[in-house]
Amino acid sequence: AVTLATFVMPSATPRPRQDNRAVLDALNRCVAACELCADACLDEADPAMMVPCIRLDRDCADICRLTAAFIARGSAHAAHVLKECIEICQKCHDECAQHTHEHCQRCAEACKACLDACRAHAS
Repeated sequence: AVTLATFVMPSATPRPRQDNRAVLDALNRCVAACELCADACLDEADPAMMVPCIRLDRDCADICRLTAAFIARGSAHAAHVLKECIEICQKCHDECAQHTHEHCQRCAEACKACLDACRAHAS
């Protein structure tokens, strides 16, 4: 009989699960902050001015979700996705940091924390 224990998850850089916890937490916090920011931007006085922020929030949330999934399952492609995640998180951070709205500032902070966690995980 084949059991789940029979399968070994392939990984370019095998890591104990606990080593992934910090990066997975940061990725998930970034997803939440980006989703909240995008939604709050729609309620601003001039949402058209917030379009670049909203688009980056959505892209960042999506790449963070995908990256978390790849890391959690030990995908051999996690390193490649992680590199893209770092790039998009940096862009989202830079965009949100330009705005004075509290939700944008919180999103910029979450993106920065995610960047730091992703860079540490990649090294």
